[in-house]
Amino acid sequence: MYYFIDVGFDSINKHGEELCGDKVEIIKEEDDIIIVLADGLGSGVKASILATLTTKIAGTMLREGASIAETVDTVVNTLPVCNIRKLAYSTFTILKVCNDGRIYAVEYDNPPLVLINNKRLTEVEKTEIIMNGRKIYESNFYMQEGDVLTIISDGIIHAGVGATLNLGWQWSNVAEYIGQLNKVEKCAKNISKGLIDACQNLYDYKPGDDATVVTVKLRKPETIDLFTGPPTNKEVDRDIVKKLRAVQGKKVVCGGTAANIVSRELGEELNVSMEFINPKIPPIAYIKGIDLVTEGVLTLSETIDKLKSFIFSQSLYTVSKFDNLDGASQLARLLIEDCTHLNLWVGTAVNPAHQNPDFPSNLSIKGKIVEELAMLMKQLGKEVKLTYI
Repeated sequence: MYYFIDVGFDSINKHGEELCGDKVEIIKEEDDIIIVLADGLGSGVKASILATLTTKIAGTMLREGASIAETVDTVVNTLPVCNIRKLAYSTFTILKVCNDGRIYAVEYDNPPLVLINNKRLTEVEKTEIIMNGRKIYESNFYMQEGDVLTIISDGIIHAGVGATLNLGWQWSNVAEYIGQLNKVEKCAKNISKGLIDACQNLYDYKPGDDATVVTVKLRKPETIDLFTGPPTNKEVDRDIVKKLRAVQGKKVVCGGTAANIVSRELGEELNVSMEFINPKIPPIAYIKGIDLVTEGVLTLSETIDKLKSFIFSQSLYTVSKFDNLDGASQLARLLIEDCTHLNLWVGTAVNPAHQNPDFPSNLSIKGKIVEELAMLMKQLGKEVKLTYI
């Protein structure tokens, strides 16, 4: 059985610092993903440089084919130790996640990883290795569909120290909270954001340390095929709709002309819904056999704004913000929660209403919007295929 490796990560900076002292590097390969989380000593510029150095050394070596053992040995022997506090200038966790569920993990002075297996917290057996006088913990185990693996920096378990919690948010409390999130959240990004949001609350929105969460969840692939814009050659309309009808996943149509093409070729009625009126976003419609039908450029632009807020905001901007019935909210939720693979079918006929007459036709507004949507979906870790027709 092969799974989709869903990865989400989020960070918050120490209060008053512009740079985060934690860094995450993700290396995607054909059959696996390698993740490096480094935590630089202290905070601010120095910590950021040390964490970046760690992730870049590890990431570059692993990308160039070095083994994890060679990489860890190099990093451990490269990083200095603080003479005063006798602490490593940077701690790290490295994960290798294979799409068949095999996991290899290396931990050095970061909080222990959290594994939710079959919806229960599961202890991971570890082997202690001494490298250059430092204790490294190595583990090999398997994950199954729906299991969640989370790695954190120590800013997570320090949340609330001396304020809302005397001793901070202990590892056991963090693990329990991740288990609760996994019961209600479908994708890895929602779990990582949920944990970071809880930390923000415990820190009273003034974090005393940089805090980072990386969540890995194994999922069955879920494909969304999105068709927008009419093809340049009208003769291919029937072939495109035939392909759209044949796909197994969810089907989305964006744009009035595209919706009319699908309605005509399927022989199904196009019905516009007036259930929810939003002055910024045109109403959705219904076509039998299509999961979501929306207007084109305006709805896609609003969807992109919602995805940006979800990805980049450090505030409590979770997928629950998309509970509205407008097309952009529904599309954003589908793309975040119910999509691992996105196939974009983009017609290249230019709508004069969406085109600046001073620009050449290959710089259409629709084209730029679709490319930005593809880029954001890749940032969410989705597999994206873009086909122009």
